[in-house]
Formats: sequence, structure tokens, C-alpha cells
Amino acid sequence: AVVLSDDGNHVVVQAEFAETAPHDLGFVILELGDIWTEHYWRDRWYSVKAISSASGVFKGWYCDAARPAEVDGDVLVSVDLELDLWVSPDRAVIARLDEDEFHAFGVPAQYPFAAAAAMHAIDELERLAAAGEAPFDLRKP
Repeated sequence: AVVLSDDGNHVVVQAEFAETAPHDLGFVILELGDIWTEHYWRDRWYSVKAISSASGVFKGWYCDAARPAEVDGDVLVSVDLELDLWVSPDRAVIARLDEDEFHAFGVPAQYPFAAAAAMHAIDELERLAAAGEAPFDLRKP
């Protein structure tokens, strides 16, 4: 990924979709060459990825509940807590994802504080998306 900005709290990086084959999630197809503009915060329990096709068509936002990002030199670490949110480009579809994985991996049982923070983060992201507030206030990153 290439660092686009880092204000000391909010880090923005951009990279191409790095998988070896497309992923059909049912509501969007993640394809080779898609451009991911990824937003991480050092004080928030989530990250937000704005996804566009290689030709520039905006596909939507994929959000992860995650521990606050840590940056050490050239390494950005974001620990995914297995609870996700998808937001369509027009924000008409706001869908919670992977709640089964969140529970199957034992996040609530093993890490109750992190689990509560993850649930709060997804609630906050849903509210921001529905209201069209940052980081969901632009059609493109």
C-alpha cells in the first residue's frame, strides 16, 4: 500500500485488491485491480475501505471493527475483530456482516472489552453511513 496521508491519528493508504481471484460477496464483486482507499485511526475501533473498480467506478465501503491502528515505521497494524459492515455507494444498503464469525472466533467470550468496542464501532458506522457523515460523505475517497 502507498501512504496517502497521516495526520498523526488518521492514516490513509491505497492499494490494489491483492487476492488471486475475484470474490463475489453477493452484494459486490471484489475484482483484481480494484483500488482500495483504506482509512485507519489510532483512536477508533474501526477501519473504512472505500472500494473502486480499476476503471474508477465506486463500488462502496467495506468496514471492519478493529482495534485502533498502530503504526511502527513503515508497518501499519490493524487487528480485525471479525465484525464487518458493507455500505453501498448510495448508502441505500447498510448491512452488518460476519456476526457468526465474530461469535465463532470467540471474540465476545475471550475479549469482552474488545467485543463491546467492536459492537459500538459497528453501531457508530451504521449511524454515520445512514446520516451520510464522514467518512461516508463522499461518493469517492
